[in-house]
Amino acid sequence: MSENIVGTKQAAEILGVSISTIYRMVDQGILQPFKTPGGQRRFSVSQLEEYQEKSRGIVAPQNPYQMKSTMVSEGIITDSDNVFSETAVVVDSDSETTTDPATDNKPVDPRNSLNDLNGSQWLPETKSFFYQKGLGAKHPHAQIERQHPAPFSFQDISHLVTFFTKKGMEVLDPFGGVGSTAKACELERRICTSIELQKRWHDLAIERLETEVGEGTSKNHTFILGDAREELKKLGNCSFDFMVTSPPYWSILNKKADYKVKKERLANNLATNYSDNDENDLANIENYEEFLRILVDEIFLECGRLLRPKKYMCLVVSDFRNKSEFISFHSDLIQALNHKVTADGYKITLQGVKVLLQNHKTLLPYGYPFAYVENIHHQYILIFRKDKK
Repeated sequence: MSENIVGTKQAAEILGVSISTIYRMVDQGILQPFKTPGGQRRFSVSQLEEYQEKSRGIVAPQNPYQMKSTMVSEGIITDSDNVFSETAVVVDSDSETTTDPATDNKPVDPRNSLNDLNGSQWLPETKSFFYQKGLGAKHPHAQIERQHPAPFSFQDISHLVTFFTKKGMEVLDPFGGVGSTAKACELERRICTSIELQKRWHDLAIERLETEVGEGTSKNHTFILGDAREELKKLGNCSFDFMVTSPPYWSILNKKADYKVKKERLANNLATNYSDNDENDLANIENYEEFLRILVDEIFLECGRLLRPKKYMCLVVSDFRNKSEFISFHSDLIQALNHKVTADGYKITLQGVKVLLQNHKTLLPYGYPFAYVENIHHQYILIFRKDKK
């Protein structure tokens, strides 16, 4: 391919927007690609650079709702353009194919109390996997996220939030970190309560919304600084519509730095540990079984109490190695949490497991040439629901 012509994915990277936004821009005539004989869109780099030059100074490209008025005033689009419509084109992240945009205009079934999706939008979300998305380490809006030693992408959380809630619903994250869930909620027009133990990450989460999304946006959400084991007790029964989080993976961040950590974290002066030996940090619990018990009984069952009936919780986790032992964390969590009864008399039931594929990660020669040591390039999303006993 000529270096002056790029595909949809590369066009999105050049402009710093999502692939679905590129498709909407094409639909509205803002970008004008040509098509190959096979039907794939191709974009002129000069056209993209011209658009980029016109749109300099526009902030938060991943927050289209706040961008439109500015772009209208700059003459980049007209007020009638719907490039930032609320419904995104469904894009398969490992290809350049999309669903028919006409499906986005189909009505939502009035019986659908779970989300704002119509049938055509709902169906692809029932696949048992999806590909991890991110802005890329060099993107200006990735700089706060990457300070945390174990961040997760707000785009992946948006994926879950839009399926398991409607606009305006309440979302809980008991391990708030640097605010990926809060950012996803702001962009998707949900309301987040984020609990974070460490002041450093708590403060960065608020800063992240203010700088990456818009001034004053952090005030739309509740950020609690404290130990989730204590803070969850202060919240009322059945007060949330969805819980999503990525908990600590026991002591994985406390291990000796390997090649990957040295190259990606230490070389860039980034944190490798969540806390400085805080006794309230669950990762500092020495015994794995005790760690698992506390995580389930004192965190997730409390979150279950806070959920409204028939609402969901999603746990984003990964298996890991502890020295020479492979820990199947996701299956241990399922066994420990499934069918457990909450304090308000409901049970937590497993509804499914999605695999979050991390196909972008670098392969490292672990174990070579002596033994099989896995490159773990996926996470699990454990999907539970609060049901009657």
